[in-house]
Amino acid sequence: MVEEIRAAGGEAVANYDSVEEGGKIVQSALDNFDRVDVVVNNAGILRDTSFAKMSDTDWELIYKVHVNGAYQVTRAAWPLMLAQGFGRIIFTSSAAGIYGNFGQSNYSSAKSALLGLGRTLALEGGRKNVLSNVIAPVAGSRLTETAFPPEFVKATSPEFVVPLVVKLCSEDSLENGGVFEVGAGWFAKLGLLRTRGVSLGIDAPISAEQVAQQWGQICDFKDAEQVDSLHDSLKVVSEATGIDLLTGGKG
Repeated sequence: MVEEIRAAGGEAVANYDSVEEGGKIVQSALDNFDRVDVVVNNAGILRDTSFAKMSDTDWELIYKVHVNGAYQVTRAAWPLMLAQGFGRIIFTSSAAGIYGNFGQSNYSSAKSALLGLGRTLALEGGRKNVLSNVIAPVAGSRLTETAFPPEFVKATSPEFVVPLVVKLCSEDSLENGGVFEVGAGWFAKLGLLRTRGVSLGIDAPISAEQVAQQWGQICDFKDAEQVDSLHDSLKVVSEATGIDLLTGGKG
């Protein structure tokens, strides 16, 4: 890859440190380019097995690479980006992390963790122009080539993911905290929908039977609304209780 970039007139340096030593990776960038503007957290491995057969080693190894690796690299770059007033961070989640997937409890839970990390850093870094987004690619790679047929791997080449990453990392991009599915030339942004729900009040004990009686309405998405933040959850509970949980005062 370095040879390809240089042949095209660009500058590139290879680094062979593990993401578990993210500080060394970031230092390598500083030594060669004096600053760090973009971090794309994409390191990953698979140790697929059913939860019943999961070993502690299979669980911990996935978290070391996917979660701790992303943390270590991003943590090393974070203060540099805040100080320079610019940064773009990409976390690579997965459809398995969003929806779950049989035989991937370790992988899917780790990828879900990256969703939470990416959206939280979007809140913490946004005011300093350090923007974080999450992608969930369907991409043929060394990670997936043993699981998918060759024609599928070709159709889902990582080359089809690159344009989205470049767009999100551009200087003029204002996208922050977004979650995007991408693959085979298809691009989509994900959001969360919440049913209107049912408020049973807080003035008297609530039984499981009462919840069961309202189950149909609790799960009815007919008039669902899009929610984007923790603020949206606190707002609806504040309305139900009459207590402003956003400020701690009375509503």
